[in-house]
Amino acid sequence: MSRVQEAEAGIATQSSREKTIVKTSIIGIAANVFLAAFKAFVGLMTNSIAIVLDAVNNISDAGSSLITIIGTKLAGKEPDKKHPFGYGRIEYLSAMIISVIVLYAGITSFVESVKQIIHPETPDYNVVSLVIVGVAVVVKILLGRYVKGVGVRVNSDSLINSGEDATLDSVISASTLVAAVIFLLFHVSLEAWLGAIISLVIIKSGVEMMKDTISRLLGERNDVELARSIKQTVTSFPDVQGAYDLVLNNYGPDTWNGSIHIEVPDTYSADRLDQLLRDIQVEVFRKHQVILTAIGVYSVNTKDAETIETKKKLLEIVFAHPHVRQLHGFYLIKDQKTMRFDLVISFDAENRQAAYEEVMADVQKAFPDYTLQGAMDTDFAEE
Repeated sequence: MSRVQEAEAGIATQSSREKTIVKTSIIGIAANVFLAAFKAFVGLMTNSIAIVLDAVNNISDAGSSLITIIGTKLAGKEPDKKHPFGYGRIEYLSAMIISVIVLYAGITSFVESVKQIIHPETPDYNVVSLVIVGVAVVVKILLGRYVKGVGVRVNSDSLINSGEDATLDSVISASTLVAAVIFLLFHVSLEAWLGAIISLVIIKSGVEMMKDTISRLLGERNDVELARSIKQTVTSFPDVQGAYDLVLNNYGPDTWNGSIHIEVPDTYSADRLDQLLRDIQVEVFRKHQVILTAIGVYSVNTKDAETIETKKKLLEIVFAHPHVRQLHGFYLIKDQKTMRFDLVISFDAENRQAAYEEVMADVQKAFPDYTLQGAMDTDFAEE
């Protein structure tokens, strides 16, 4: 497959994903508007604050689905001069707005429930109203499972948040149903208290959604499985002796670019190296849909047995320290008495700089005649 064909395939996949998200969101809007109308009617007829609030919550859910559609459409805009990496991160912003809506709905419901506790009103339930609420519970459960399932499949935070919100709504509706049954059997009204408890659950869910989205916007570590599979692809090429320093930048769901360093023998000519780097870029995009914008090169000593033994000794010294995860980029220039390498220190170290300096001191003690060029490095996919 040529690069043009691969690009066209990527565009087709993105278009299909967008259509799936929009279709699912439209289904969500239709279902929520339908449920809101019925619940508002039942709530007003039965004088139930819980059912009325549930209807309002359905309207907010319809708004969330609308935001998802708008966010997805905007995220699909072509890259331009101002945003050369595209607009994919708008999906994270739409997920953030949905989490704010959920949080606001929870706070509003809690306030209204507290008011109802202080100034209670006697509800007037009937069989028809309870049947409608029962149907709403089933519809919301099915809708929540469907929307979240599609969200996981197409990697859409907005749909996942909407699906979780719908599942929470089914719990709210179920609680109003339970409260109604208790009132009919024992003449005790608990709906305001149940409403307050469930409102706290909704607030907690909204906060967690917001935290997850903020974390993505800040920039999380590399996806561990994706990073591992990319490194396996890169090291599958002949003469690539190691793949390190993989950095992945996320510009929206399923939109990645990044850079990596590879180790190759010091006998490689410029033309062979150029072809190798191009082949790696094509293969990584074909298999993982990740654009490697840069591939750095570490040259590996292959001509001198003494240098190879020196590296073995260096590895023994370095890995005697508990927080060293990796050493790579080693190269020895004997006539200049220079030794260079990158040292990966774990985030588990209480003080990474101190751990690095301790290792370097031991290495210098073992090789006092050498000038060390050891850089402290980071594993961006550290588990």
